[in-house]
Amino acid sequence: MLLSLARRRRVLFFGGKGGVGKTTVAAAVALAEANAGQRVLLVSTDPAHNLGHLWNRAVGPRPVRLAPGLEGLELDPERVVDEHLAEVGAALRRLMPEHLAGEVDRHMALSREAPGMQEAALLERIAETVEQGLADYELLVFDTAPSGHTARLMALPEMMSAWTEGLLARRERAARFDTALSNLESEDALGERVLGGEPGASGSRDDRIRHLLNRRRERLALLRETLADAALTAFVIVLAAERLPVLETLELAHKLRATGIAIGGLVVNKRTPGDAGDFLAGRRAQEDAHLRTLAEGLPELPRMELPLLARDIVGGEALEAFAASIRAQDAR
Repeated sequence: MLLSLARRRRVLFFGGKGGVGKTTVAAAVALAEANAGQRVLLVSTDPAHNLGHLWNRAVGPRPVRLAPGLEGLELDPERVVDEHLAEVGAALRRLMPEHLAGEVDRHMALSREAPGMQEAALLERIAETVEQGLADYELLVFDTAPSGHTARLMALPEMMSAWTEGLLARRERAARFDTALSNLESEDALGERVLGGEPGASGSRDDRIRHLLNRRRERLALLRETLADAALTAFVIVLAAERLPVLETLELAHKLRATGIAIGGLVVNKRTPGDAGDFLAGRRAQEDAHLRTLAEGLPELPRMELPLLARDIVGGEALEAFAASIRAQDAR
C-alpha cells in the first residue's frame, strides 16, 4: 500500500497522534523510494524534531544528504518565524517612509506573539518548499506535527489565500483612489501643485506592494491546488492500535476530508504479536477491538499493519531494515 501510493503521487504527508512513529514510517518510505531510484526530499514540520535523532546526524533548515537519492530538512517553527518576520520587516522598511522605521520594528515585535503567527510563517515555508521541491525532486515526503496542529495547518491555505485576496482588493481600491486624486491636481499662482503631490511618487511603492502580495497569492494558490489534487497528493495517517490514537484518527480523517485532502491510507504501527505468551495475546486482543472501531469509522481506507519491534530504529542501517519490511508487506 505505502510504496505503491508513493509511486503514484508527488507529495505524501504523514500525520497522526504524537508518539505513534510518524517520523520513522515517513523516513522509511522516503528511503525505500530513494533506493528505488526516485529523487526524494524528506521534510519535518514537527516542532519536536526527531529526524536528526532518527538518522543519528545533524539535520537543519537546509537540505542535507541522508542517503543516495534522499535529502532531508527540518522546518523549525521558531527559526521560521524569525526569518519570516525579518523578511517582512525588511520589505516594510523599504516600502514605508524612512521616519516610520521605528513603527515597523515595533509592529514586528508585537507580531511575534500574535496568535497563529507560527502556523502562518510555517505555512509560507511549506509553500516555498513545495514550490521548489516539485521542481527539484520526484517525491516530497512530509513528517508533520501531531494531529491537532496538522489539521489546523492543512486548513490554513484556504484562509490565508482569502486574506491575501482581500489585501490585494484593498490595494486596487486605494490605487484607483490615488489615480482619481491625481486627476484633480491644480496649480497655485506660483505654478506649484496643491493637490495630489508628485505624479507617480507612490507608484513604484504600490507596485512593490502588489508584487509582494501577488507572489504570496501565487505560492499559496499552488499549495492549495497541490493539497487538493488527489492525483498529486495523499495524506497517510499513522496510529497505534489503542483507544485514543484510534479516536484521534477518526477525528483527523474527518477534518482532512473537510479541507478537501485525500487520505491515502492508514498505517497501524507497533502492532503487538499475538503468539508471544498470554500477556501479549491479551494485549493483541484489545488492539483488535480498537481496530474494529477504526474499520467501522473508516471502512473504505486501505490499512497496513507494522509489527512492534524489539529494538529502537536509529541510523541508516536500521532504517534500511525497516524500509525492507515495509517493501515486503507492500508486495503481498
